[in-house]
Amino acid sequence: MMQLFATASYEYLRDELAGITGGEIGVIERKTFDDVEFYHRIASDVCDRNVVLVGGTISETETLELFDLASGLVHEGARSLTIVAPYYGYATMDRAVRPGEIVKAKTRAQLLSSIPRACAGNRLLLLDLHAEGIQYYFENGLRAVHVYGKPTVTAAIKQLGGERFVLASTDAGRAKWVESLANEIGVPASFVFKKRLADGHPVVTAMNADVEGRQVVIYDDMIRSGRSLLIAAEAYHRAGASGVACVTTHGLFSGDALAEIRRSGVISHVIATNSHPRASKLAQANSVFLTVRSIAGEFAAPLRHVDGGER
Repeated sequence: MMQLFATASYEYLRDELAGITGGEIGVIERKTFDDVEFYHRIASDVCDRNVVLVGGTISETETLELFDLASGLVHEGARSLTIVAPYYGYATMDRAVRPGEIVKAKTRAQLLSSIPRACAGNRLLLLDLHAEGIQYYFENGLRAVHVYGKPTVTAAIKQLGGERFVLASTDAGRAKWVESLANEIGVPASFVFKKRLADGHPVVTAMNADVEGRQVVIYDDMIRSGRSLLIAAEAYHRAGASGVACVTTHGLFSGDALAEIRRSGVISHVIATNSHPRASKLAQANSVFLTVRSIAGEFAAPLRHVDGGER
């Protein structure tokens, strides 16, 4: 039987995965010292066990906790290590645009690649990456697997779309993924094209599909500030859409982003997955506007092979 551990912020997803897979929940002792250094102790016996560690790189503290716990589990004798990372931070920094820029999606991959290798191997499960090439940034035997949240995302889109809708994106950058989803669902896809003015403010310059009289569901892999979402939603309303809703995999909603999206009046409802713990916390106080769906099922499928030795 596999053992499941988690960083502090992802215990909710560990518990869901344990319920689905029948895995045993492992125990970690934690303390914070007066100088804000952190103490961790793996209080379960992991020797020769297949171990799963759930944790996203949602902050520098969480990233280091993930690294420390993963390293500790291997040092304590875990037979295999599978890291479930529902959210991979710095995914938008996957390449350098200006000289001297640090490609942090790569440097974080190098950090995780330095985790000691368990005797039966290390594996990393990543969900709906902003740039698919990130999967290949990992080295030293850490096998990264891109898990797609398509079943959960598609069900959410259909719920918000109703009888007759258009699946849309916030910009042309997500066109390929949105078109793939639209083709699978059997609905038209729409994209907006933007440019930046001299002051840096983005404006919509064109739209590739007729949305007049139709419900529009925008899919975006990630919502942080929500600015791109609101600019696109306003453009779809100007083009005659009967309503605009949104589905996202990673609901970060930085600062007051969710409140600003709600106050704008151009988005009727948002559905996010629980890949980021902030979405679940915000949904508790905004359940009428924000719905959160679990992506535990998408991760459970590859985890079922862990105890069978299929790596």
